[in-house]
Amino acid sequence: MIKHYILSLNPTAKHDWDRCILRDPLTAKRPDIAKLIAEAVGADTGSYLVSVNIEVEVLEQAAVSHAEQLSLNIGEVSVPSQLREVA
Repeated sequence: MIKHYILSLNPTAKHDWDRCILRDPLTAKRPDIAKLIAEAVGADTGSYLVSVNIEVEVLEQAAVSHAEQLSLNIGEVSVPSQLREVA
């Protein structure tokens, strides 16, 4: 079974859980590795000794981009006179 994931590494992240994130490329959900192994084993009840081989191949690396700040210039909004009278 071959699965593809997006790995995001940020060693300077504020929280430990944000430093290394593994996500599904389509749903962006974090994979449940135990559930994936259970699906591969089958549905029979029991305890299993399993060997899991994780082979990692980097398919593509996205460049690190700094978040751009967008400045929005919101002009003065004219309030209709009817609303001014109610207020």
